[in-house]
Amino acid sequence: MQRLAEVVRGLHQLPRHRSIHVGGFVLSREPLAHVVPIEPAAMPERTVIQWDKDDLDPVRLIKIDLLGLGMLTLIQDAIKLIRETRGVTIDLAKLPMDDPAVYDMICRADTVGVFQIESRAQMNTLPRLAPRKFYDLVVEVALIRPGPIQGEMVHPYLRRRAGEEPVTYPHPSLEPILERTLGVPLFQEQGMQVAIAAAGFTPGEADELRRAMGHKRSHERMAKICRKLIDGMAKHGIEPDIARRIFNQISAFADYGFPESHAASFALLVYASSYLKHYYPVEFTCALLNAQPMGFYSPGTIVEDARRHGVEVRGVDVMRSGWDCTVEEGDGDRRGGDGAAPQRALSGRSKALARPDERKAAGALRIGLRYVRGLGDKAKECLEPLLSGRRPDSLEGWVRAGSLNAAQLRSLAEAGAFDSLWPNRRSAFWELLKHARGAARPLAPVTGDRRPAPVPPFTPIELTEADYRVTGLSPAGHPMRHLREAMHRRGVTTAAGLARRKDGDWVSVAGIVICRQRPGPAKGFCFVTLEDETGLANIVITPQLFEANKKLVVRSPLLVVRGILQEEQGVLNVRGKKFAAPDPKAGAAFVESHDFHCREPWAGRRTLGGARKG
Repeated sequence: MQRLAEVVRGLHQLPRHRSIHVGGFVLSREPLAHVVPIEPAAMPERTVIQWDKDDLDPVRLIKIDLLGLGMLTLIQDAIKLIRETRGVTIDLAKLPMDDPAVYDMICRADTVGVFQIESRAQMNTLPRLAPRKFYDLVVEVALIRPGPIQGEMVHPYLRRRAGEEPVTYPHPSLEPILERTLGVPLFQEQGMQVAIAAAGFTPGEADELRRAMGHKRSHERMAKICRKLIDGMAKHGIEPDIARRIFNQISAFADYGFPESHAASFALLVYASSYLKHYYPVEFTCALLNAQPMGFYSPGTIVEDARRHGVEVRGVDVMRSGWDCTVEEGDGDRRGGDGAAPQRALSGRSKALARPDERKAAGALRIGLRYVRGLGDKAKECLEPLLSGRRPDSLEGWVRAGSLNAAQLRSLAEAGAFDSLWPNRRSAFWELLKHARGAARPLAPVTGDRRPAPVPPFTPIELTEADYRVTGLSPAGHPMRHLREAMHRRGVTTAAGLARRKDGDWVSVAGIVICRQRPGPAKGFCFVTLEDETGLANIVITPQLFEANKKLVVRSPLLVVRGILQEEQGVLNVRGKKFAAPDPKAGAAFVESHDFHCREPWAGRRTLGGARKG
């Protein structure tokens, strides 16, 4: 039994299982099978090596990790759309990296759909950090990470950047290393440099520290280095309490601190996606919807944000939609965004835009059939030949040519896909069923009667509910617009209306819950994001109030929150005190929320639990 206990204590240091790295491969000079055992993986035509990745360096095997990002697909597709719709060729290598309008948008935290800086934590940080140059984005990417957060580096950096506290250094020898980050270590490279300068580490020992910081089970390895690091700082005259604080900051990188080069690469994508969102919102939104699932927000939230930026959104239509979302000619020049495109050539092959009025109309966004729930790969195979050729101009023609079942026809009808052929959605479904049934004489003979079924059309609120139920989004508008009059009578303000209130005011706000977060470092606080037709509202709930109202907060798709408005450096939060859950009408019950670290046995299907990468 004693030996068993010894064995079990060491199991946590072993690899849990062998699995396929999504973008990793190993190179060797001779056939790899001559160097390391290889076995078939669970996926067909894939193999895995039998060694742990950390055992590769001693035998000089090269391991390369390729990071596959949905944002790269989005940017590629957006650039292609811009070239097709506007005749403008964008070269990412020649983007103006100092565009003040783009930084203005980022500073307002107007970043739904933007790479890396669209989460609630990033949005709360952006107005405080106020990026005005590219390196500020590098810092922003690295700052909101578990390592800097747990190392208590975020607030000191923001206070120093805002001039609220002086820039100091733990030791004079560290000033050249930490000057560019205001005395706060943010990057793994800085941790290595601090170890060399303050503790006398050799470059090899500093590299071992880097390996320990980046290792998933690095706490044990970091503990072994701790004594050596502190002893080295003592020899350099650094007091024990300062040495311990320096080590705690370095040790925090063991919980996912960023290399500076990694942060810079991500910052390039942050700026590129921000640039496209600001100047080309139609194409950016189209590419973003086609790249789903990815990112932080649901398609419904993405569409609502696009509408607030002036994008004309058009619903699913079998006569006009493709399988993916597309860009169509708009009704006039509906550019959207916050301004005209930059009046300069973006590359040597670009069309120079001398004046904003010379720009081609931005167009409108057409939702693709891929967003109709219930249409799978087989339906796509049936429909794509029709979408790329001559489309049937009647319901009967679509039934005969599409080979769709009754459930799929109903989904298309309820989504409004046949509105251009048969405006009444309820009646359209009955007509589709009639044609799908075919001849069934003598019990149910098909007659030549062309009169529509005597069923009432959808009301506006039913139309919105059908849109959200079948597609997860609504070109007609947000569900809250149907509830606004009742909310106004209750004294409930809009999310945009919070900006007109003062810090410390009691306010009431309502919206669909699109995100719940209760991360470990938050000490039990719960953060909820509400969405209405005007924007997003951030709610902060104390641990005590969350426990007292947790079923209401976690289960309710629609919340009314009364609390105290808090304003700090342009960031608005409502500190929730009282909570209510109105009847989720107009499709609010069908909006899927992204919930992180909120898993409870009673939470129901809408609580997803766990974080989505990216």
